[in-house]
Amino acid sequence: MQLHNQVAGTVHLRSVWSWKGGRRREGTAAAAANEISVDFEQTREAYKSKDSLELLRSLVVFKLCSYDFLVDKNKEVMRCYLTKILGQKSFDQFMKMTFYGQFVAGEDHNDIKPLIQKNHSFGVGSVLDYSVEEDISQEEAERKEMEYENSITLLNKRKYQVHKQFSDRRGGVTGARTYFYADEAKCDQHMETFIKCIKASGGSSMDGFSAIKMTALGRPQFLLQLSEVLVKWRRFFTFLASQQGKDGLEALEQRLELTQLQEFMTKLGANGDFYGWFTGRKEDSTGCIDMLDWNSLIDDRTKISDLLVVPNVELGKLEPLLGKFTVEEEQQMKRMLQRVDVLAKHALESGVRLMVDAEQTYFQPAISRLTLEMQRTYNREKPVIFNTYQCYLKEAYDNVTMDVELSRREGWHFAAKLVRGAYMYQERERAKEIGYEDPINPDYESTNRMYHRCLDYVLDEIALNRKANVMVASHNEDTVKHTLTRMNELGLIPTENKVYFGQLLGMCDQISFPLGQAGFPVYKYVPYGPVNEVMPYLSRRAQENRGFMKGAQKERELLWKELKRRLASGELLYKPVY
Repeated sequence: MQLHNQVAGTVHLRSVWSWKGGRRREGTAAAAANEISVDFEQTREAYKSKDSLELLRSLVVFKLCSYDFLVDKNKEVMRCYLTKILGQKSFDQFMKMTFYGQFVAGEDHNDIKPLIQKNHSFGVGSVLDYSVEEDISQEEAERKEMEYENSITLLNKRKYQVHKQFSDRRGGVTGARTYFYADEAKCDQHMETFIKCIKASGGSSMDGFSAIKMTALGRPQFLLQLSEVLVKWRRFFTFLASQQGKDGLEALEQRLELTQLQEFMTKLGANGDFYGWFTGRKEDSTGCIDMLDWNSLIDDRTKISDLLVVPNVELGKLEPLLGKFTVEEEQQMKRMLQRVDVLAKHALESGVRLMVDAEQTYFQPAISRLTLEMQRTYNREKPVIFNTYQCYLKEAYDNVTMDVELSRREGWHFAAKLVRGAYMYQERERAKEIGYEDPINPDYESTNRMYHRCLDYVLDEIALNRKANVMVASHNEDTVKHTLTRMNELGLIPTENKVYFGQLLGMCDQISFPLGQAGFPVYKYVPYGPVNEVMPYLSRRAQENRGFMKGAQKERELLWKELKRRLASGELLYKPVY
């Protein structure tokens, strides 16, 4: 299949590959596909969607984000000084000319249409994200989070429990918005907002995305409890594997011999026919099961209701895995699941992909499980539901490989967004203070290795089984180049729409637009909402950009280079044509 050079000086066709039976064949005369690369140094092409004032605004905003004082005190500066000096109306206009205009698309669905259409005309799609959140005090956030602390029986008194010191979940978070539970009516309002966002994303020839957060759809404490159940069940398997001499292996390589399992559980005093539970399941001829077979028992409540217990190593006895729900809590959990299902149905009907954002590690097992259940239902024919994997987590590779394997066994489309993560500082501090293992990789280099390892695994799966899909959500140019190299090696063609790229609005245009103009499916995460109500989001975006802009000068250098080129060529008044 011939790929056309769409942007002069940006796209280069090089060598060839051919495919047989889904596998690559190299170096033969029969090779038919073309290798493609993208040049991220061509400023004329990278910024052809921007006029010169937009370039100047980017330079000013990025520079301001590099000053510690302004970033640390951004709320005080904006509220106490600028608002009083300028007045609310002039302050709103100032923000639209600077920070808001850089990182936010507009106030409502109609306001954002021009920017979405402009980006689309230059090959860049949109992931719509309504970024309004309550701008409440730390005290109010703590009150809301602690209000229901004792209403649910949590067995793990450390990680999977609300702690007052960390009850304001906004602390140490960059970029990601935060929801606090008020009541069921507020959760319904959030659902309606997400539905509007989904509908606004529909109708685009680029097949839009819409982002949601699970913590907006119900009481986060339910996610805490479900996460505890899932993690304990998984650790139970790992414990049993270690008893059979299988510790130290990758998650999917660990297998339990069922006869030994039955004998061991009987010795612990457990009642139940473990061997019989797996009769008719997909255990292999040796009578063994793996982690996925084990996890499938969570779905079979008729069996696990008799024995939802795990060994407490510290106490040397079995203990219940699941605490009791009240009738009202059961109803609230059902309503949360119903809201998730409603959103998935709207996404399917609107032709929109639904992207479930990742959150803190003490919520994430439950969020991933609920997302996986949606994928089992709605990803049968095409990828509709995308899960998010945070690659700064030590367990990221295990999570990715197990979910890919499950999709392969059950025949649905695996769909993932890979990110590095937004909660690192909060996660590290919480683990240290409360006393559990730090879930984060030790340094940035190890996170990069984890990201590329997860990415390579999914890309290999796409090459072998065209049902897998991945969004490379990264501002790291090396990661993007690595992806392009691997796509060339595996013969993955951009027009197949199996590998997507994603960056935040207002950042890394020198990556997004050359990719889009080269024919790759690339998307901007597009926040929107009224000026006053997205201020918490903008505050964290300034904090994120401080580190980003201090560590990487390339974007500012390219912006300056393009402005100088336009000045020298008489194109300073250039206006994008679309």
